[in-house]
Amino acid sequence: MATVVNLLKASSLLSSLTAHPLAFTIIVQNVTFLGPQLNPDVTNVSRDGGYSVLINGRIVWLYDDTECMDSEGNQLSFVSNTAAYQAGDAGNDDISSVNNFGLASLGADKNGRSRMTILPNTDVGKGGWIPFQTDELRFNAQMKGKERVAIWPGTNPTPISTTQAFLYAPLVYVDYHPQDPAKEYQPRGMTLITVTAPNSGPVALRQGNLIIPGTQVAFGGFSALLGYKSTEPTPRSANGDRDVYLIGMTSAGLQLARVDINDMKTFSRYTFWDPKTQNFSMSAPKPTVTDISQIYLPGSFSSGSVFYSPYFKTFIMVYFNKMTDSTFFIRYLQLDQPLNKDSTWIARGKKGKGIRAEDTEALVKYSWSTQQKLYASPTGPGGFNYAGTAHPEFFNTQYYARTLYPDGTSRGKRFNDWFGSVDQSSASADGKHLLLSWTSQVRLYPENDA
Repeated sequence: MATVVNLLKASSLLSSLTAHPLAFTIIVQNVTFLGPQLNPDVTNVSRDGGYSVLINGRIVWLYDDTECMDSEGNQLSFVSNTAAYQAGDAGNDDISSVNNFGLASLGADKNGRSRMTILPNTDVGKGGWIPFQTDELRFNAQMKGKERVAIWPGTNPTPISTTQAFLYAPLVYVDYHPQDPAKEYQPRGMTLITVTAPNSGPVALRQGNLIIPGTQVAFGGFSALLGYKSTEPTPRSANGDRDVYLIGMTSAGLQLARVDINDMKTFSRYTFWDPKTQNFSMSAPKPTVTDISQIYLPGSFSSGSVFYSPYFKTFIMVYFNKMTDSTFFIRYLQLDQPLNKDSTWIARGKKGKGIRAEDTEALVKYSWSTQQKLYASPTGPGGFNYAGTAHPEFFNTQYYARTLYPDGTSRGKRFNDWFGSVDQSSASADGKHLLLSWTSQVRLYPENDA
């Protein structure tokens, strides 16, 4: 009998534009398929998701549900999330290999093969890399596996400096045998997590309980961006020098919220984009809204992220839709199409001089392009892939916005290391290559197939 599990796969894509940089078609020039992500320090690991962030000179990978099994198919551990470091140093060409943390040896199987696992615990109630709180642990202990609390990272964390990032992750109740099949996964809200990367391994810290209630759009669950303060007056007084833009998915598309960086823990201080008035308001959109005139970006989305591309010099969005066609799509913010008359946000960008990574207010000043097909990922035995994600810290020395570097850093040193198998000298431009990953089903034990 074959054992089928989910593993991360990755692909590197080389893209170039063929027309004016403000209105263009993205062309994929070549593709290098890298195969499954490698975990040489663990016995037979399978995981959902695969998200990443560059912190403290290291690439941190984050995963959703993670299971380790021995070569005979016995479960060694199962937790709702784990993390790892990218193997090797900057410039290493083996970008598909990671080093895991929280490792333990459970001896050997009957054939003498090692049984190495991550966070060795088959009790799903004990959590994972992101810590559970006392009430969550108590619930899992009481339910004994029939239901459980899970925290799934879901998207790439957002750097707030070169040494720290934040993540809005969904806390979900999972019912394996619900009376209503639609209630197998029940969102309970978004929890705020800070991520750091010391030598001992990646660290996740919860910032309070649920920041965004489960009755609201899961803002930040699709993507979160950090940028300059708004150029427009806001309904609330501003405390910090940065705004956070949070994008959440609904069945009808994407919705957008904004909050001062110092108010991230206080949901009552969030404001929400109203497409009808073209302004932010204190009224949060309902997750059930289907009227496209009330949706920031109508469409079908299941996973992805938004980030600034130094190659295209605008924000781009790479994502999977809700179809099971395993296809990556891409959109870009059209700087030649301002949404309104504005003395600052005009054609060709801010003051007509383009935009920078910190100019996140551009997300509500310009329109998104129509979606273009980027790449159809090859499927495994299951026939479809999911959790498609782009990783912009690879092939890109301008991953960090310039203002995220410590004060006193000279302009010429505000660049991060180059990560990726393409030689930097031949890449011709930061962001011209994209590393894409997705979760696919593969056979761990083909030798057992009858």
